[in-house]
Amino acid sequence: MKITVIGTLASSLYNFRGQLLKDLKSANLEVTALATGASNYDIKEVEALGAVYINYPVTRSGLSPVQDFRTFAVLRNIFKKQQPDMILAYTIKPIIWGAFAARISPNCRFYALVTGLGFAFQKGNWKKNLLMKLVIFLYKTALKRADRVIFQNPDNQQVFIELGIVPEYKTCVVNGTGVDINHFDVKPLSKNPTFLLIARLLGDKGIREYITAANRVKKQYPKAIFQLVGPEDPSPDGISLHELSQLNRNKAVEYFGATDDVRPYIENCNVFVLPSYHEGLPRTVLEAMAIGRPILTTNVPGCRETVVDGENGWLVEKANVEQLVERMTWFVENPQEWQRMAEESRIMVECKFDVHKVNTELMGFMGLSK
Repeated sequence: MKITVIGTLASSLYNFRGQLLKDLKSANLEVTALATGASNYDIKEVEALGAVYINYPVTRSGLSPVQDFRTFAVLRNIFKKQQPDMILAYTIKPIIWGAFAARISPNCRFYALVTGLGFAFQKGNWKKNLLMKLVIFLYKTALKRADRVIFQNPDNQQVFIELGIVPEYKTCVVNGTGVDINHFDVKPLSKNPTFLLIARLLGDKGIREYITAANRVKKQYPKAIFQLVGPEDPSPDGISLHELSQLNRNKAVEYFGATDDVRPYIENCNVFVLPSYHEGLPRTVLEAMAIGRPILTTNVPGCRETVVDGENGWLVEKANVEQLVERMTWFVENPQEWQRMAEESRIMVECKFDVHKVNTELMGFMGLSK
């Protein structure tokens, strides 16, 4: 049997789906992986997992009828040539245009993995509301023939059901992408109160609130350290390096740019922070939990699944700087609680978010055995 896995960034195929590609190959499937803009290094990494890599054109954000039709047309030609027995697509554009293109093969099973609702589902001005209506229409139309729509948290699942995008019987939930608990092994905490946020430079990741809160806490506790890791993003919600510099003009936060390996940064922190407005289920939080770090995140879909309040960290309201400052201050003043919370984070990952357990469940939903 042949399976085609469709993403956007080539690096996500091996960074986030690497173990899944290996597991699919181990299940005696012929695996083809699609993404855009792969370097020679990316292609080698994907092929080392046992998959054949094919490049296709796709833009991660924005709506362009010409570019999106090109995405659809190229996918249609790839499917016509490859004749896959099943397709697994994740993120919005691969799901929508992959589902439309898959109709050339009526006997091909199509699975959509919704990794989060994203910017398009956030209400705002009339342009954002119009975009949301369009995305809902496209999802609803594209997924009519989907065999399963798989979510990473129950809140996102409920949104799709309530909006009539998919019927409930077609849906299921897995615990995110999972995390390799051997690759992200436990490391000891240090003594300095060091906070870390790893995220693309997007407003919806709570970066503005993080910097504002860091400035306030650092005035009271100068020894507190605040760090930020992550690349720029072309999304309409993106924060430019210029804006970041303006927000951080007091240098309260150390910005390290992008990285191919988050482990050294997580190992150097004592508290991992993600003040996001919405997530599918944040991979960076799972990685920090696996390494054994307390978590400070928001009480929103995706994030709330990673924290038992007061046990392995704290939840705060989204966009609430006051609560963020309050909990950061609590961590600075209560270092004796870090180790207890760190151990709880690791236990939670081992029980719920181990990548092998997640992939077994995901493949089960697809009618495959690992």
